[in-house]
Amino acid sequence: MDVPRRRGRRRLARLAAAAVVVALLAPAAYAAVSPGSADLGPGTVAEPADERTYVSIQGFHFAGYGQSKKPARLVAADGAAEPVWRFDGGPDSRWFYEVDPLPGGTLFVTSTNPDGTVAFEYDPATDEVVRRYDRPGLIDTHNTAWLGGGRLLVANMRATENGVSDDRLFVRNVTTGETEWEWYFRNHYSEDTDGGVDGDWTHVNDAETIGDGDRYVLASPRNFDQVIVVDRRTDEIAMRLGEDGNHSILDEQHNPDYLERDDGTPTMLVADSENDRVVEYERDCGDADPRLGAGTPPEDCAWELVWAVDGFNWPRDADRLPNGNTLVTDTLNHRVVEVTPDGEVVWEFHATWAPYDAERGAPGSDGPTMADRNAGGRVTVSGGADDSPASRYRVADAIAAAGAEELASTYGHVEPWVRPAWMGSWAFLAAILGVLVALTWGVAEAVGRRDRLAAALGRGRGRDD
Repeated sequence: MDVPRRRGRRRLARLAAAAVVVALLAPAAYAAVSPGSADLGPGTVAEPADERTYVSIQGFHFAGYGQSKKPARLVAADGAAEPVWRFDGGPDSRWFYEVDPLPGGTLFVTSTNPDGTVAFEYDPATDEVVRRYDRPGLIDTHNTAWLGGGRLLVANMRATENGVSDDRLFVRNVTTGETEWEWYFRNHYSEDTDGGVDGDWTHVNDAETIGDGDRYVLASPRNFDQVIVVDRRTDEIAMRLGEDGNHSILDEQHNPDYLERDDGTPTMLVADSENDRVVEYERDCGDADPRLGAGTPPEDCAWELVWAVDGFNWPRDADRLPNGNTLVTDTLNHRVVEVTPDGEVVWEFHATWAPYDAERGAPGSDGPTMADRNAGGRVTVSGGADDSPASRYRVADAIAAAGAEELASTYGHVEPWVRPAWMGSWAFLAAILGVLVALTWGVAEAVGRRDRLAAALGRGRGRDD
Protein backbone atom coordinates (compact mmCIF):
# COMPACT_ATOMS: atom_id res chain seq x y z
CA MET A 1 0.00 0.00 0.00
CA ASP A 2 2.93 2.36 0.66
CA VAL A 3 4.16 2.19 -2.95
CA PRO A 4 0.91 3.46 -4.54
CA ARG A 5 0.73 6.22 -1.93
CA ARG A 6 4.29 7.32 -2.63
CA ARG A 7 3.58 7.32 -6.35
CA GLY A 8 0.44 9.36 -5.77
CA ARG A 9 2.36 11.91 -3.70
CA ARG A 10 5.02 12.14 -6.40
CA ARG A 11 2.39 12.77 -9.04
CA LEU A 12 0.85 15.49 -6.91
CA ALA A 13 4.28 17.03 -6.33
CA ARG A 14 5.00 16.99 -10.06
CA LEU A 15 1.62 18.52 -10.85
CA ALA A 16 2.22 21.21 -8.23
CA ALA A 17 5.70 21.96 -9.59
CA ALA A 18 4.34 22.09 -13.14
CA ALA A 19 1.54 24.43 -12.06
CA VAL A 20 4.04 26.76 -10.36
CA VAL A 21 6.31 26.81 -13.42
CA VAL A 22 3.39 27.49 -15.77
CA ALA A 23 2.05 30.24 -13.51
CA LEU A 24 5.45 31.91 -13.31
CA LEU A 25 6.18 31.66 -17.03
CA ALA A 26 2.68 32.64 -18.18
CA PRO A 27 3.18 36.44 -17.93
CA ALA A 28 6.39 36.22 -19.98
CA ALA A 29 4.69 33.96 -22.54
CA TYR A 30 1.79 36.40 -22.87
CA ALA A 31 4.20 39.31 -23.29
CA ALA A 32 6.09 37.34 -25.96
CA VAL A 33 3.00 36.77 -28.13
CA SER A 34 1.62 40.28 -27.61
CA PRO A 35 4.76 42.31 -27.00
CA GLY A 36 4.98 46.00 -26.34
CA SER A 37 6.75 47.35 -29.40
CA ALA A 38 9.69 49.64 -29.73
CA ASP A 39 7.47 52.17 -31.48
CA LEU A 40 7.63 55.86 -30.69
CA GLY A 41 4.62 57.89 -29.70
CA PRO A 42 2.81 60.25 -27.37
CA GLY A 43 1.89 59.79 -23.76
CA THR A 44 0.28 62.65 -21.87
CA VAL A 45 0.05 65.86 -23.87
CA ALA A 46 -1.79 68.41 -21.75
CA GLU A 47 0.15 71.32 -23.29
CA PRO A 48 1.29 70.81 -26.91
CA ALA A 49 4.82 72.02 -27.59
CA ASP A 50 5.31 74.94 -29.95
CA GLU A 51 8.48 73.47 -31.49
CA ARG A 52 9.89 70.09 -32.42
CA THR A 53 11.73 67.99 -29.88
CA TYR A 54 14.86 66.13 -30.99
CA VAL A 55 15.86 62.98 -29.12
CA SER A 56 19.00 60.85 -29.30
CA ILE A 57 18.33 57.25 -28.29
CA GLN A 58 21.34 55.27 -27.12
CA GLY A 59 19.89 51.81 -27.73
CA PHE A 60 21.60 48.63 -26.60
CA HIS A 61 24.47 46.64 -28.08
CA PHE A 62 26.39 43.80 -26.50
CA ALA A 63 29.51 42.18 -27.96
CA GLY A 64 28.88 43.99 -31.22
CA TYR A 65 25.27 42.87 -31.61
CA GLY A 66 22.25 45.10 -31.35
CA GLN A 67 18.72 44.17 -30.36
CA SER A 68 15.84 44.97 -32.70
CA LYS A 69 13.66 45.85 -29.71
CA LYS A 70 16.33 48.16 -28.27
CA PRO A 71 17.37 50.21 -31.31
CA ALA A 72 19.69 53.21 -31.36
CA ARG A 73 18.31 56.12 -33.40
CA LEU A 74 17.63 59.83 -33.68
CA VAL A 75 14.02 60.91 -33.68
CA ALA A 76 11.95 64.07 -33.79
CA ALA A 77 8.55 64.60 -32.20
CA ASP A 78 6.07 67.34 -33.08
CA GLY A 79 4.05 69.43 -30.66
CA ALA A 80 1.58 66.60 -30.08
CA ALA A 81 4.45 64.17 -29.31
CA GLU A 82 3.90 62.32 -32.57
CA PRO A 83 7.06 61.11 -34.33
CA VAL A 84 7.96 63.19 -37.38
CA TRP A 85 11.09 61.43 -38.63
CA ARG A 86 13.60 58.81 -37.58
CA PHE A 87 17.26 58.42 -38.48
CA ASP A 88 18.83 55.03 -37.80
CA GLY A 89 22.38 56.00 -38.72
CA GLY A 90 24.55 53.28 -40.20
CA PRO A 91 27.20 50.71 -39.34
CA ASP A 92 29.50 53.47 -38.08
CA SER A 93 26.94 54.66 -35.50
CA ARG A 94 26.03 51.96 -33.01
CA TRP A 95 25.20 54.36 -30.19
CA PHE A 96 23.84 57.90 -30.23
CA TYR A 97 24.64 60.36 -27.46
CA GLU A 98 24.62 64.17 -27.64
CA VAL A 99 22.42 65.97 -30.18
CA ASP A 100 22.64 69.76 -30.57
CA PRO A 101 20.54 71.98 -32.85
CA LEU A 102 22.62 74.28 -35.06
CA PRO A 103 21.58 77.50 -36.78
CA GLY A 104 19.82 76.67 -40.02
CA GLY A 105 17.92 73.68 -38.70
CA THR A 106 20.62 71.00 -38.83
CA LEU A 107 21.72 68.86 -35.89
CA PHE A 108 25.21 68.12 -34.60
CA VAL A 109 25.37 64.54 -33.33
CA THR A 110 27.86 62.52 -31.32
CA SER A 111 27.87 58.80 -32.12
CA THR A 112 30.27 55.98 -31.39
CA ASN A 113 31.29 52.53 -32.51
CA PRO A 114 33.83 50.05 -31.09
CA ASP A 115 36.64 51.69 -33.07
CA GLY A 116 36.08 55.30 -32.07
CA THR A 117 33.86 58.34 -32.38
CA VAL A 118 31.95 59.80 -35.29
CA ALA A 119 30.68 63.38 -34.96
CA PHE A 120 28.44 64.52 -37.77
CA GLU A 121 26.03 67.20 -38.91
CA TYR A 122 22.66 65.82 -39.98
CA ASP A 123 20.08 67.67 -42.08
CA PRO A 124 16.57 66.37 -41.30
CA ALA A 125 15.12 68.20 -44.31
CA THR A 126 17.16 66.13 -46.75
CA ASP A 127 17.83 63.10 -44.52
CA GLU A 128 21.54 63.48 -45.26
CA VAL A 129 24.75 63.67 -43.30
CA VAL A 130 26.17 67.01 -44.38
CA ARG A 131 29.62 66.46 -42.91
CA ARG A 132 31.30 64.06 -40.53
CA TYR A 133 34.43 63.92 -38.45
CA ASP A 134 35.90 60.53 -37.58
CA ARG A 135 38.03 60.25 -34.48
CA PRO A 136 39.44 56.70 -34.37
CA GLY A 137 40.63 55.60 -30.97
CA LEU A 138 38.38 57.94 -28.99
CA ILE A 139 36.29 55.32 -27.21
CA ASP A 140 32.70 55.87 -26.05
CA THR A 141 32.77 59.66 -26.41
CA HIS A 142 29.44 60.99 -25.12
CA ASN A 143 29.85 64.60 -26.18
CA THR A 144 31.36 66.69 -28.92
CA ALA A 145 30.34 70.30 -29.52
CA TRP A 146 30.70 72.30 -32.71
CA LEU A 147 32.14 75.72 -31.86
CA GLY A 148 32.21 77.11 -35.39
CA GLY A 149 35.23 78.21 -37.34
CA GLY A 150 36.27 74.61 -37.86
CA ARG A 151 36.64 73.97 -34.11
CA LEU A 152 35.39 70.87 -32.33
CA LEU A 153 35.24 70.54 -28.54
CA VAL A 154 35.60 66.95 -27.31
CA ALA A 155 35.07 65.31 -23.92
CA ASN A 156 37.54 62.43 -24.12
CA MET A 157 37.03 59.54 -21.68
CA ARG A 158 38.26 55.95 -21.20
CA ALA A 159 41.78 57.01 -22.20
CA THR A 160 43.81 55.10 -19.61
CA GLU A 161 46.97 53.24 -20.59
CA ASN A 162 49.52 51.58 -18.31
CA GLY A 163 47.80 53.04 -15.26
CA VAL A 164 47.99 56.63 -16.56
CA SER A 165 44.80 58.48 -17.47
CA ASP A 166 44.75 60.73 -20.53
CA ASP A 167 41.11 61.70 -20.02
CA ARG A 168 40.88 65.27 -21.19
CA LEU A 169 38.92 68.12 -22.73
CA PHE A 170 40.29 69.46 -25.98
CA VAL A 171 39.49 71.73 -28.91
CA ARG A 172 40.49 70.42 -32.31
CA ASN A 173 40.62 72.53 -35.44
CA VAL A 174 39.37 70.08 -38.03
CA THR A 175 40.54 72.35 -40.87
CA THR A 176 44.17 72.64 -39.82
CA GLY A 177 44.36 69.40 -37.83
CA GLU A 178 45.80 71.25 -34.85
CA THR A 179 44.77 70.87 -31.21
CA GLU A 180 44.16 74.46 -30.11
CA TRP A 181 43.56 73.70 -26.43
CA GLU A 182 43.63 70.67 -24.16
CA TRP A 183 43.08 70.10 -20.47
CA TYR A 184 44.05 66.86 -18.71
CA PHE A 185 42.12 65.81 -15.60
CA ARG A 186 45.21 64.14 -14.10
CA ASN A 187 46.85 67.59 -13.81
CA HIS A 188 44.02 68.88 -11.61
CA TYR A 189 42.82 65.86 -9.63
CA SER A 190 44.70 63.49 -7.36
CA GLU A 191 45.10 59.92 -8.57
CA ASP A 192 43.01 58.56 -5.70
CA THR A 193 39.89 60.42 -6.90
CA ASP A 194 36.99 57.98 -7.35
CA GLY A 195 39.03 55.26 -5.71
CA GLY A 196 41.99 55.55 -8.06
CA VAL A 197 42.76 55.58 -11.76
CA ASP A 198 41.15 52.79 -13.76
CA GLY A 199 40.02 52.17 -17.33
CA ASP A 200 37.13 54.59 -16.97
CA TRP A 201 38.43 57.09 -14.46
CA THR A 202 36.48 60.30 -15.09
CA HIS A 203 33.69 59.18 -17.44
CA VAL A 204 33.48 62.82 -18.50
CA ASN A 205 30.17 62.82 -20.33
CA ASP A 206 29.58 66.45 -21.26
CA ALA A 207 31.46 69.56 -22.30
CA GLU A 208 30.21 72.85 -23.71
CA THR A 209 31.45 76.41 -23.80
CA ILE A 210 29.83 79.17 -21.77
CA GLY A 211 30.53 82.87 -21.33
CA ASP A 212 31.78 85.41 -23.83
CA GLY A 213 34.16 84.21 -26.50
CA ASP A 214 33.91 80.55 -25.52
CA ARG A 215 36.31 81.33 -22.67
CA TYR A 216 34.87 78.81 -20.22
CA VAL A 217 34.12 75.12 -20.58
CA LEU A 218 31.36 73.53 -18.53
CA ALA A 219 32.22 69.86 -18.00
CA SER A 220 30.76 66.85 -16.23
CA PRO A 221 33.27 64.27 -14.92
CA ARG A 222 30.52 61.82 -13.97
CA ASN A 223 32.57 59.48 -11.81
CA PHE A 224 33.81 62.40 -9.72
CA ASP A 225 30.21 63.46 -8.83
CA GLN A 226 31.04 66.99 -9.94
CA VAL A 227 30.22 69.68 -12.45
CA ILE A 228 33.09 72.05 -13.14
CA VAL A 229 33.75 75.23 -15.09
CA VAL A 230 37.26 75.48 -16.58
CA ASP A 231 38.80 78.82 -17.55
CA ARG A 232 40.55 78.22 -20.89
CA ARG A 233 42.80 81.26 -20.39
CA THR A 234 44.25 80.11 -17.08
CA ASP A 235 43.41 76.37 -17.14
CA GLU A 236 42.11 76.78 -13.59
CA ILE A 237 38.81 75.37 -12.31
CA ALA A 238 36.68 78.48 -11.89
CA MET A 239 33.60 76.79 -10.41
CA ARG A 240 32.92 73.40 -8.87
CA LEU A 241 29.54 71.94 -7.91
CA GLY A 242 29.68 68.70 -5.91
CA GLU A 243 32.50 66.60 -4.52
CA ASP A 244 33.80 63.10 -5.05
CA GLY A 245 31.72 60.57 -3.12
CA ASN A 246 29.27 63.11 -1.64
CA HIS A 247 26.12 61.73 -3.23
CA SER A 248 23.83 64.05 -1.31
CA ILE A 249 24.84 66.77 -3.79
CA LEU A 250 25.29 64.85 -7.05
CA ASP A 251 25.63 61.16 -7.84
CA GLU A 252 27.09 60.38 -11.28
CA GLN A 253 25.31 63.23 -13.05
CA HIS A 254 24.78 63.92 -16.76
CA ASN A 255 24.39 66.93 -19.06
CA PRO A 256 24.51 69.97 -16.75
CA ASP A 257 23.25 73.32 -18.04
CA TYR A 258 24.62 76.68 -16.92
CA LEU A 259 21.98 79.33 -16.32
CA GLU A 260 22.09 82.78 -14.75
CA ARG A 261 19.54 84.61 -12.67
CA ASP A 262 18.54 88.07 -13.80
CA ASP A 263 21.12 89.48 -11.37
CA GLY A 264 23.87 87.27 -12.86
CA THR A 265 23.99 84.65 -10.09
CA PRO A 266 25.31 81.38 -11.58
CA THR A 267 22.80 78.54 -11.54
CA MET A 268 23.27 74.88 -12.49
CA LEU A 269 20.47 72.65 -13.77
CA VAL A 270 21.62 69.03 -13.61
CA ALA A 271 20.28 65.56 -14.31
CA ASP A 272 21.33 63.93 -11.02
CA SER A 273 21.20 60.47 -12.53
CA GLU A 274 21.91 57.95 -9.79
CA ASN A 275 19.72 59.94 -7.40
CA ASP A 276 16.87 59.64 -9.95
CA ARG A 277 16.15 63.35 -9.84
CA VAL A 278 16.71 66.70 -11.54
CA VAL A 279 18.23 69.47 -9.43
CA GLU A 280 18.91 73.18 -9.63
CA TYR A 281 21.64 74.84 -7.56
CA GLU A 282 22.59 78.51 -7.07
CA ARG A 283 26.11 79.70 -6.30
CA ASP A 284 26.56 81.58 -3.01
CA CYS A 285 29.90 83.23 -2.29
CA GLY A 286 28.88 85.22 0.77
CA ASP A 287 30.15 88.80 0.45
CA ALA A 288 32.24 87.90 -2.61
CA ASP A 289 31.02 88.19 -6.20
CA PRO A 290 29.63 84.81 -7.37
CA ARG A 291 29.33 85.73 -11.03
CA LEU A 292 31.18 84.06 -13.89
CA GLY A 293 34.40 85.95 -14.59
CA ALA A 294 34.57 87.59 -11.16
CA GLY A 295 37.45 85.34 -10.17
CA THR A 296 36.04 84.15 -6.84
CA PRO A 297 37.66 80.72 -6.30
CA PRO A 298 35.53 77.60 -5.85
CA GLU A 299 36.65 77.02 -2.24
CA ASP A 300 35.18 80.40 -1.22
CA CYS A 301 31.72 79.50 -2.47
CA ALA A 302 28.89 77.08 -1.72
CA TRP A 303 25.96 75.88 -3.78
CA GLU A 304 22.39 76.03 -2.50
CA LEU A 305 19.80 73.52 -3.69
CA VAL A 306 16.81 75.60 -4.76
CA TRP A 307 14.75 73.04 -6.70
CA ALA A 308 14.59 69.28 -7.03
CA VAL A 309 12.13 66.94 -8.71
CA ASP A 310 12.50 63.21 -8.05
CA GLY A 311 10.66 60.09 -9.18
CA PHE A 312 12.55 59.54 -12.44
CA ASN A 313 14.59 56.48 -13.37
CA TRP A 314 18.17 57.43 -14.24
CA PRO A 315 17.50 60.81 -15.94
CA ARG A 316 20.38 61.89 -18.19
CA ASP A 317 19.39 65.30 -19.47
CA ALA A 318 17.41 68.31 -18.25
CA ASP A 319 16.90 71.55 -20.16
CA ARG A 320 15.06 74.67 -19.04
CA LEU A 321 12.51 75.75 -21.64
CA PRO A 322 11.60 79.39 -22.37
CA ASN A 323 8.19 78.89 -20.72
CA GLY A 324 9.88 77.97 -17.43
CA ASN A 325 9.14 74.26 -17.63
CA THR A 326 11.90 71.65 -17.77
CA LEU A 327 12.46 69.05 -20.50
CA VAL A 328 13.72 65.83 -18.89
CA THR A 329 15.16 62.74 -20.56
CA ASP A 330 13.88 60.00 -18.24
CA THR A 331 16.20 57.32 -19.58
CA LEU A 332 15.13 54.03 -18.01
CA ASN A 333 11.47 54.98 -18.16
CA HIS A 334 12.17 55.33 -21.91
CA ARG A 335 10.50 58.69 -22.30
CA VAL A 336 11.06 62.43 -22.59
CA VAL A 337 8.80 64.61 -20.47
CA GLU A 338 8.14 68.30 -19.98
CA VAL A 339 7.42 69.05 -16.34
CA THR A 340 6.23 72.20 -14.58
CA PRO A 341 8.04 73.64 -11.54
CA ASP A 342 5.57 71.58 -9.47
CA GLY A 343 6.72 68.37 -11.21
CA GLU A 344 3.55 67.83 -13.25
CA VAL A 345 4.01 66.14 -16.64
CA VAL A 346 2.36 68.27 -19.34
CA TRP A 347 4.04 66.68 -22.37
CA GLU A 348 5.31 63.13 -22.77
CA PHE A 349 7.00 61.26 -25.60
CA HIS A 350 7.76 57.55 -25.39
CA ALA A 351 11.26 57.04 -26.81
CA THR A 352 12.50 53.48 -26.51
CA TRP A 353 15.21 52.38 -25.93
CA ALA A 354 17.22 54.39 -23.33
CA PRO A 355 17.03 57.98 -24.63
CA TYR A 356 20.15 59.96 -23.82
CA ASP A 357 19.56 63.59 -24.78
CA ALA A 358 16.61 65.75 -25.82
CA GLU A 359 16.61 69.25 -27.26
CA ARG A 360 13.82 71.62 -28.18
CA GLY A 361 14.11 74.99 -29.87
CA ALA A 362 16.99 76.94 -31.35
CA PRO A 363 20.52 77.05 -29.90
CA GLY A 364 20.74 79.20 -26.79
CA SER A 365 17.02 79.03 -26.03
CA ASP A 366 17.39 78.27 -22.31
CA GLY A 367 14.63 79.60 -20.11
CA PRO A 368 14.52 81.32 -16.70
CA THR A 369 15.89 80.04 -13.42
CA MET A 370 13.51 78.91 -10.72
CA ALA A 371 14.35 82.00 -8.68
CA ASP A 372 13.30 84.25 -11.56
CA ARG A 373 10.00 82.36 -11.67
CA ASN A 374 9.54 82.72 -7.90
CA ALA A 375 9.47 78.92 -7.75
CA GLY A 376 11.49 76.23 -6.03
CA GLY A 377 11.27 73.50 -3.43
CA ARG A 378 11.37 69.71 -3.61
CA VAL A 379 8.67 67.86 -5.51
CA THR A 380 7.99 64.45 -7.05
CA VAL A 381 7.13 64.02 -10.71
CA SER A 382 3.43 63.36 -11.24
CA GLY A 383 1.16 62.63 -14.19
CA GLY A 384 2.04 60.85 -17.39
CA ALA A 385 0.05 58.32 -19.36
CA ASP A 386 -1.48 55.50 -17.34
CA ASP A 387 0.33 52.94 -19.46
CA SER A 388 3.70 54.63 -19.28
CA PRO A 389 6.55 52.70 -17.65
CA ALA A 390 6.81 55.25 -14.87
CA SER A 391 3.26 54.56 -13.70
CA ARG A 392 3.92 50.86 -13.04
CA TYR A 393 4.87 49.52 -9.63
CA ARG A 394 8.12 47.73 -10.40
CA VAL A 395 10.22 45.16 -8.61
CA ALA A 396 12.70 47.86 -7.62
CA ASP A 397 9.86 49.82 -5.99
CA ALA A 398 8.95 46.79 -3.89
CA ILE A 399 12.58 46.32 -2.84
CA ALA A 400 12.78 49.99 -1.83
CA ALA A 401 9.50 49.70 0.11
CA ALA A 402 11.08 46.84 2.07
CA GLY A 403 13.83 49.21 3.21
CA ALA A 404 16.68 48.04 0.95
CA GLU A 405 17.04 51.29 -0.97
CA GLU A 406 20.62 50.72 -2.16
CA LEU A 407 19.74 47.28 -3.50
CA ALA A 408 16.61 48.75 -5.08
CA SER A 409 18.65 51.43 -6.85
CA THR A 410 21.15 48.88 -8.15
CA TYR A 411 18.45 46.47 -9.29
CA GLY A 412 16.41 49.25 -10.89
CA HIS A 413 19.37 50.45 -12.96
CA VAL A 414 20.66 47.02 -14.02
CA GLU A 415 17.42 45.14 -14.72
CA PRO A 416 16.29 47.20 -17.77
CA TRP A 417 19.56 46.45 -19.57
CA VAL A 418 19.08 42.67 -19.36
CA ARG A 419 15.28 42.48 -19.46
CA PRO A 420 13.66 42.10 -22.91
CA ALA A 421 12.06 45.38 -23.95
CA TRP A 422 8.68 43.69 -24.45
CA MET A 423 8.58 42.20 -20.94
CA GLY A 424 7.48 44.01 -17.81
CA SER A 425 9.48 44.16 -14.59
CA TRP A 426 7.33 41.67 -12.66
CA ALA A 427 6.99 39.31 -15.64
CA PHE A 428 10.78 39.28 -15.93
CA LEU A 429 11.21 38.37 -12.26
CA ALA A 430 8.50 35.71 -12.56
CA ALA A 431 10.27 34.22 -15.60
CA ILE A 432 13.55 34.01 -13.70
CA LEU A 433 11.81 32.32 -10.78
CA GLY A 434 10.00 29.96 -13.18
CA VAL A 435 13.28 28.89 -14.77
CA LEU A 436 14.84 28.37 -11.33
CA VAL A 437 11.88 26.25 -10.18
CA ALA A 438 12.04 24.21 -13.40
CA LEU A 439 15.77 23.63 -12.96
CA THR A 440 15.29 22.64 -9.32
CA TRP A 441 12.53 20.27 -10.32
CA GLY A 442 14.73 18.74 -12.98
CA VAL A 443 17.60 18.23 -10.55
CA ALA A 444 15.23 16.67 -8.00
CA GLU A 445 13.88 14.26 -10.63
CA ALA A 446 17.41 13.30 -11.64
CA VAL A 447 18.39 12.63 -8.04
CA GLY A 448 15.24 10.61 -7.39
CA ARG A 449 15.79 8.50 -10.48
CA ARG A 450 19.55 8.27 -10.18
CA ASP A 451 19.52 4.44 -9.92
CA ARG A 452 17.45 4.10 -13.09
CA LEU A 453 19.62 6.65 -14.89
CA ALA A 454 22.79 4.85 -13.83
CA ALA A 455 21.38 1.52 -14.98
CA ALA A 456 20.33 2.97 -18.31
CA LEU A 457 23.77 4.49 -18.82
CA GLY A 458 25.35 1.16 -17.92
CA ARG A 459 23.23 -0.69 -20.48
CA GLY A 460 24.19 1.90 -23.08
CA ARG A 461 27.88 1.41 -22.43
CA GLY A 462 27.38 -2.37 -22.59
CA ARG A 463 25.86 -2.16 -26.05
CA ASP A 464 28.72 0.08 -27.20
CA ASP A 465 31.20 -2.54 -26.02
